[in-house]
Amino acid sequence: MADSALELILERAKDDEHKASLALNNARIERENYYEQLKQIEQYRLDYCKQLSARGQQGLSASSYGHLQKFLSQLDETLVKQKEAGTQFEQQVEQCSDYWNEVRKKRRSIEWLLEKKQTERQQLRDKQEQKMMDEFATLQFARRMSR
Repeated sequence: MADSALELILERAKDDEHKASLALNNARIERENYYEQLKQIEQYRLDYCKQLSARGQQGLSASSYGHLQKFLSQLDETLVKQKEAGTQFEQQVEQCSDYWNEVRKKRRSIEWLLEKKQTERQQLRDKQEQKMMDEFATLQFARRMSR
């Protein structure tokens, strides 16, 4: 394969790696935002429970207590759903990380191949140069001997 074609493939691989890196960073940010939101909901629930307890000590009607308890149940359901969503965020980060590693490996392989081809060309040039030097030395020696 011509070097120019490999270089184009390398540029494409670099672009793919860059896009995969951006996707991985975005997935990590989304996961962190998720954990922050979960923490806020948990803190809100804790604060609400404290408030419910304080209001309960002051005396609550059965109706008010029922409404507050219902809201607390809704918060608990929200927390359960949020925690279930957490595995999706973790899986997304893992998938993005796996893909990024895959395209990174591909880019490195292409770079290695280009370097190998360049090394082979240099070795061939060195051999040709050495051959020319040997021929030149042989010619000089032959000229000196014929004098």
